[in-house]
Amino acid sequence: MRLLFLGDMVGKTGRTAVWERLPGLISDLKLDFVVVNGENAAGGFGITEDIYLETINAGADVVTTGNHVWDQKEAVSFCERHDQFLRPANYPKGTPGKGSGLFYARNGARILVANIMGRVFMHPELDDPFSSAETILGACPLGEQADAIVFDFHAEATSEKQCFGHFVDGRASFVVGTHTHVPTADAQILNGGTAYMSDAGMCGDYDSSLGMEKEEPINRFISKMPKGRFEAASGPATICGVGVE
Repeated sequence: MRLLFLGDMVGKTGRTAVWERLPGLISDLKLDFVVVNGENAAGGFGITEDIYLETINAGADVVTTGNHVWDQKEAVSFCERHDQFLRPANYPKGTPGKGSGLFYARNGARILVANIMGRVFMHPELDDPFSSAETILGACPLGEQADAIVFDFHAEATSEKQCFGHFVDGRASFVVGTHTHVPTADAQILNGGTAYMSDAGMCGDYDSSLGMEKEEPINRFISKMPKGRFEAASGPATICGVGVE
């Protein structure tokens, strides 16, 4: 079985690159299942229903999110209509949408996908990600109800991401980090057999600051004062992700 995870889509160029390239990647690589993080797809902040549907139509089996999930207000309503759309599972009880789900791959395998958000340097600070993962794994154990389990761990601190990977090692198939938009060079198989990478990077313009036009972020670092708003970079986009066989 071949799984592909694509990091955060950022803005129009990022999402367009995914939509154009993903069908060919599915065919050429004979992919069985694809997860795409879409939380920055709408101008760098959140995701709309149309963008979600276009991403699914391009071949994504699940779209995950993170701390920007509600930046586009329509997400609060459309998340209830689409089982393949996930927000972080450790939002408080009663939050719209869902944080995990069991899906079927193209080869018939049962894939549990869970979206979890870290708490270190993150806002809002959600419920405990470790206990949330424990509940999810307890309800759908690997090798019993699920043939593979994938976690999108959306977090800032690499230490928290690594600890989460070790926490579920042997009980999940694949743990991949999102949020920082910078791909890490630590793809590995942990001792218990779980595939792990701290951050998949982003699908966006790398001549930028995390996919945003770089002038305003540079200004704010130097002057500490805003001159304008953050805008998604509009140059050619690079697709970043990680695959597991």
